[in-house]
Parts: sequence; C-alpha cells; structure tokens
Amino acid sequence: MKFIVTIDRDEDGVWIAECPAIPGCVSQGDTREEALASDKEAIAACLEVRSELGMPLTIETQQVEVTA
Repeated sequence: MKFIVTIDRDEDGVWIAECPAIPGCVSQGDTREEALASDKEAIAACLEVRSELGMPLTIETQQVEVTA
C-alpha cells in the first residue's frame, strides 16, 4: 500500500512525519530520512492495530483547491 505522508520541522528542529489517512499516525526523527523511516514503521503498526480492532484501516482524504 502507498500512503501520502506530510513532513515538517518543528521549532526545535525535529522532523515530524504524519500520515493523514490514519488518525494519530505520527512519528519523528532527527533527520528527514529518520522521520520517514519511523513513519513507515508507525503506519504498519497502526494498520495492524486498526485491523485487530475491526476499525477501517484509513479515513478518506481529499485534495481541495483554495484561491488566496
């Protein structure tokens, strides 16, 4: 499965990776690569737990266009 992941640095310089399609699936790392690798593990773990609990694996995400 492929997932969209957001990645950003916080005010302390820590990289935060989040999978918007899986509520609460967030990880971090000292480098961008560490955060992404950690998020891959988090995604797998979240999917396993959601499956065991009988929850939908993901929630719907969608892109919207906003004019500014």
